[in-house]
Amino acid sequence: MAAPRALSLYRQTQASQDEDYVSRHAPLVKRIAYHMVSRLPASVEVDDLIQVGMMGLMEAAKNFDPNAGVLFETFASQRIRGAMLDELRSSDWMPRHARKHMREIEAAMLALGHKLGRAPLESEVAQHLQLDLEAYQNMLSEARGHQLVHLEDIEDEDENHHNVQYSADHAINPLQQLADANFQRNLIRGIDELPEREKLVMALYYDEELNLKEIGAVLGVTESRVCQLHSQAIARLRARLGDWTS
Repeated sequence: MAAPRALSLYRQTQASQDEDYVSRHAPLVKRIAYHMVSRLPASVEVDDLIQVGMMGLMEAAKNFDPNAGVLFETFASQRIRGAMLDELRSSDWMPRHARKHMREIEAAMLALGHKLGRAPLESEVAQHLQLDLEAYQNMLSEARGHQLVHLEDIEDEDENHHNVQYSADHAINPLQQLADANFQRNLIRGIDELPEREKLVMALYYDEELNLKEIGAVLGVTESRVCQLHSQAIARLRARLGDWTS
């Protein structure tokens, strides 16, 4: 982390209205960090995200124009997320073996979907991969952070629009895919055809913005199980959409 830069930004916000912005919106940094880290591998420390997020908040306080017609919280949220994402992009935030495992799961989902004519069960995917159920579920847990697309947390270079960064296949531009009405329709249809429990997880996480622990309380399962269901839903969608775009 750039500690000298953080110290410099902190000093610039002292004894000014900027300091008030920072102190009042510090909880916003934690909220964004905890929501973001829940979809990232365990190797990503939430304290690291909070630290760079505070730098983003201080930059937002320094550059905010109250006459621009934008709420400070909206402006700051973009800067905070941007700072966190820059940190993630500069580091290897997802282990290589986890990416490899997720590709194997996606390939199994695709093959079984064609063979069975329906969404495969967890036990069927595990059998296809020659794994017991527990080993397969561990693979899903390790693949936390392998995202299809999540527009809320990603910004493009000019910070005026949301962009896509967490698609594992960077050979295809996810932004171009999302701009395609056919892709959007297939994505919506794919979510609608998910098994009910996985569909509910996606709705609670992305629409209701509940964290994994809260979703676990709703479903009556552990936070780890919610993580597995989320990863499995992402694998199903990537398998479906990858087949559609090939």
